Amino acid sequence: MSMKEVWKAANPKGHLLTAISFLIPIVCGAGFIIAIGMALGGTAKDTLIAGQFTLWQAMATMGGKALGLLPVIIATGISGSIAGKPGIAPGFVVGLAANAISAGFIGGIIGGYMAGYLALGIIKKVKVPNWARGLMPTLIVPFLASLISGLAMIYIIGTPVGAFTDALTGFLKNMGTSSNLILGAVLGALCIVDFGGPINKTCFAFVLTLQAQGVNEPVTALQLVNTATPIGFGLAYFMGKLFRKNIYNEAEIETLKSAVPMGVVNIVEGSIPIVMNDIVRGIAAAAIGGACGGAVTMVYGADATVPFGGFLMIPTMSHPMAGIMALAVNIVVTGTVYALIKKDVPVEVPADDFGMDEEEDINMDDIKIS
Repeated sequence: MSMKEVWKAANPKGHLLTAISFLIPIVCGAGFIIAIGMALGGTAKDTLIAGQFTLWQAMATMGGKALGLLPVIIATGISGSIAGKPGIAPGFVVGLAANAISAGFIGGIIGGYMAGYLALGIIKKVKVPNWARGLMPTLIVPFLASLISGLAMIYIIGTPVGAFTDALTGFLKNMGTSSNLILGAVLGALCIVDFGGPINKTCFAFVLTLQAQGVNEPVTALQLVNTATPIGFGLAYFMGKLFRKNIYNEAEIETLKSAVPMGVVNIVEGSIPIVMNDIVRGIAAAAIGGACGGAVTMVYGADATVPFGGFLMIPTMSHPMAGIMALAVNIVVTGTVYALIKKDVPVEVPADDFGMDEEEDINMDDIKIS
């Protein structure tokens, strides 16, 4: 079997995307909890002592603790995707090991693959007596895969991964204005071109890795682009009127009524029906707007400490005006570009398109069944 066939059979990309699909709801739920808590004055604490914390501190702490387990979640998701239920425990253990030695999100990803393929190998290669077969998925596979992958993470993998992560973090923190502009523009454009698809998920995994090391601007750029894009398509409606153009039909206008509020809370998928009706122009406008918004985020240092929440992210920033400015630029550029490049469309679908006039009735006597 060639290396290409081995790679295809192993399907590492598919397993990563599956794990990220498990991760996103946790990020969304925990992100909203911590964002609301911090927006209303709460701060995350190491421990909550009875009678010594407010509701907002409790919310900030709950959300923070959940987000701190993201390396564990991604490792569990990857390992479980590879080996099924027997891979869940090894992924969980190796993710905890990655957290314990500060190997971070990258360590969680690597550990997840290691634990999953190790569990799968044990399932396929280790032969046990008939009486012990029932113990394979619940005891033998989880025990062996957890032990081996956990120790490998602690003694072999963790140190170089930690060193690499520290080097990457130091490089990003020391970048100049021009480098920040380029990184923000590339990240902002890439994360929106497939509206929550594989490219977006890959970017999300990358920026979560950086946030785990205290570099908050990249994840902020991605999430602000996701927030601004649906609102930008809403602004395009009014920009189109300014340019004396009808750029949306009735169905698209109804879609905007839900897509824009969804964008406010950082859900970009509501704008997909709009984009699907004119894919090239829709993606072009979103990418140009995202590039501008991402560049502003990185250059001016919008640095939300939460990885989700839409406008609720702004109070968690040390420079909230930078976040507001990035949103405004992204929204205006997306809306203006789409209004300019979009062709005129009829607000209503003409009846002639269906081969008959609006007032024309169907004469049932003229219909023949052959």
